[in-house]
Amino acid sequence: MSIATQPRSKSPPTERELPALNAGDHLDQTTFHRRYESMPSKFHAELVQGVVIVPSPAGCPHGGSHGRILVWLGGYSMSTPGTVFFDNTTTILDDHNEYQPDAQLVIPPEYGGQGVKLGKYVEGAPQLVVEVAATSEAYDLFEKFEVYQQTGVQEYLIVLVREQEVRWFHRKDGKFELLAADAGGVIRSAMFPGLWLDAISLFAGNPASLLTTLQAGLADPAHAEFVQRLTAARQAFESKSAS
Repeated sequence: MSIATQPRSKSPPTERELPALNAGDHLDQTTFHRRYESMPSKFHAELVQGVVIVPSPAGCPHGGSHGRILVWLGGYSMSTPGTVFFDNTTTILDDHNEYQPDAQLVIPPEYGGQGVKLGKYVEGAPQLVVEVAATSEAYDLFEKFEVYQQTGVQEYLIVLVREQEVRWFHRKDGKFELLAADAGGVIRSAMFPGLWLDAISLFAGNPASLLTTLQAGLADPAHAEFVQRLTAARQAFESKSAS
């Protein structure tokens, strides 16, 4: 297990300066990526369905929710060998979509993860993506939702700051279905056993309670069985590589 971030690097200068990225530009992923790497490091953009999106500056409500999600998801990854946690990392989904999700949890191929390649960037569909959205009107619930669904993301968790609501979707038969909270208000991942989220604590700004619920999930026998499966997949991978 590791916790990793992958900042965008600045490409070496070329003989001919590349055009700047502008919101609303229509580009393919390769062109977008090349131009993006030539932009100043503080500039942030995403390519959504072939259109350049330049997000607004993130305020304290967004940053607070984002920070608590990182504590929660990072805690799970540190207790689950065979998973890798990323924060705000460039993710190339297909020829028309390149995002920087607020957080994601990935099972590398050597641990049995499918459809994703980890190199300088994440390429392919992560198993779990988390986006912190200002409102339910944001494109995270529309264009991004459709792309994540189409490209094979297994679970998509959206934190809606204004509504103080969490929507956690699980992939079933190629479509996202909403995961329901239990009687105590806890939502449990279908993909990652033991990954339990107390949404009330998330919005109350109570990381201690958030982690208490997570620890309960990690103590569940299903989590130990999951770690064993990941370990067995790694051993099978190493055996096949050695033969």
